[in-house]
Amino acid sequence: MNKTVVSYTLHGVGRRKAAVARVWLKPGKGSIEVNGKNFTEYFGTDVARSAVVFPLHICGAEKSFDALVYVAGGGETGQSGAIKLGIARALLKSNEALRGVLRQNDLLTVDSRVKERKKPGQKGARRKFQFVKR
Repeated sequence: MNKTVVSYTLHGVGRRKAAVARVWLKPGKGSIEVNGKNFTEYFGTDVARSAVVFPLHICGAEKSFDALVYVAGGGETGQSGAIKLGIARALLKSNEALRGVLRQNDLLTVDSRVKERKKPGQKGARRKFQFVKR
């Protein structure tokens, strides 16, 4: 692990679909770095960007913490959701009194939905081949 992670004090892990995010928070001015890039550069859509800052916004800590994030797997939606959960868990470690606010906004609940596998003898997970009468 590199030395920059050691100086970050609060840690949280978030998972969503196939994405896993490791998040470190430290007191700072509100910068969020994802895989070595600013999160506004890393994520292309406003929906993903707003999901990342949502836990900080709800707690009023947007300008209080710097975040260092390493995320792997999945796509943009899964990664932003994983980061959102990781930041919420790290914030909870900073102040246990935030649990009520985070729980109210559904930020501590893990979204366990993953892609269902394709079944043999079928076209997809649920879709069957078209029935032929003759």
